[in-house]
Amino acid sequence: MRIFALFLTCFLAPVPAMAQTPNGEALSLLWGIPFALILLSLALFPLINAKLWHKHYGVIVGSIGLGFFIAFASCYGIGSGVDILMEAVLHEYIPFVSLLFALFTISGGVRITGPFTGTPKSNVLILVAGSLLASVIGTTGSSMLLITVLLRANKWRTYQRHTVIFFIFLVANIGGCLSPLGDPPLFLGYLHGVPFFWPLQNLSDEFIVVVGFLVTVYYVLDSYYYSREAEKKMAPIREPFRLYGKRNIPLLLGVISLVLASGLWKDYMQITVLGVEKALSDLARDMGLILMGVFSVLVSKQSDREKNHFSWEPIIEIAKIFFFIFLTVTPVVMILHAGADGALASLINLSHTAQGPNNFAYFWLSGLLSSFLDNAPTYLVFFHMAGGEAARLTGELSNTLEALSFGAVFMGAMTYIGNAPNFMVRSIAEERGVKMPSFFGYMLWSFGILGPLFLIFSLFL
Repeated sequence: MRIFALFLTCFLAPVPAMAQTPNGEALSLLWGIPFALILLSLALFPLINAKLWHKHYGVIVGSIGLGFFIAFASCYGIGSGVDILMEAVLHEYIPFVSLLFALFTISGGVRITGPFTGTPKSNVLILVAGSLLASVIGTTGSSMLLITVLLRANKWRTYQRHTVIFFIFLVANIGGCLSPLGDPPLFLGYLHGVPFFWPLQNLSDEFIVVVGFLVTVYYVLDSYYYSREAEKKMAPIREPFRLYGKRNIPLLLGVISLVLASGLWKDYMQITVLGVEKALSDLARDMGLILMGVFSVLVSKQSDREKNHFSWEPIIEIAKIFFFIFLTVTPVVMILHAGADGALASLINLSHTAQGPNNFAYFWLSGLLSSFLDNAPTYLVFFHMAGGEAARLTGELSNTLEALSFGAVFMGAMTYIGNAPNFMVRSIAEERGVKMPSFFGYMLWSFGILGPLFLIFSLFL
């Protein structure tokens, strides 16, 4: 309530109700404060009072979001407030939640057993397999499918947190850089003319180096923790490889097909909801994803979900928190889209020199912004700043497109909200009893391990 009262005091002002919705050039960075408050809530409340946070996190972030909406509507009119709300809901939130719901529900009905015993070698096998699979079924699909396998294999171990963290690094982010199906930014590039196999042909070498380095670091670290396990005799018995819940596999492939088809379907039919237009193809995709999730519940065996320790709480937490994240981040994204004419002009101008695009800056700026904002629109902004011509960006400016692609995909691993599956993996792990680091605690891991690696990596772009 104190945060809410302070927010209203700072932002509420009597203005004409019919004021028009501003563009990004007219917005102050002060409108980013509500988004920052939500990030601080995610970071600090679990540390200050974990019990209060877990019981009332929806109320806490909801109060900040409501305060933002009232303030924006007061400054620019209720119509403008409804406009940005519906933009966030229709264009960002519903596609985000429907995809996560489908993949979360479907993967929860698939159970994989095999020679996964929680040893360093076994864990490395899962991490490498997940990293490769991420470019085939997406980082979200790969994460949802394999996180339960990893957690079940390591259930007997005392030290599990570092394994989940490296899973987020590799499977939920870096693994998705080899195809447009891997991560949304690359899919946007594909829709704007970048050839489908360009990522595989141009990003593979760096992918192998980064994944190889991280897997090596993980193996050394996990071997150390494994040597400290008090009761290795409790390791699970090695099982033969088996796949249960096969009825969900066609549904998983259906999800991938829906996402791919919605981007390739050149749809000029629009529906209007409270003044905001949405393409019919996008609506069909979102409804299809939800139906896929419902079908999974109907066709799956309850026993498979029970053995996976399936729970609805992680998706409920995601749905509540990210609704207000997408709402409050809207002004920041609008400012970012304003480019050199917006409040972030000085930052964006760093990405260009008199000689052309600065690849080092492209990697870091697109990456760090993607760590806190949606990486898809961030990628698109820098894509157009570099000229927006796919033929030129895959030709003479190929190094610039590589820097942009790596930044948008790799640096999603820097925070819990940097990419869709990060927060979900954390929630699932905590639901299974793994004590994950706080928002800032995770950033100590990511900046401590990935920061130096990415700095060296960016010097060669």
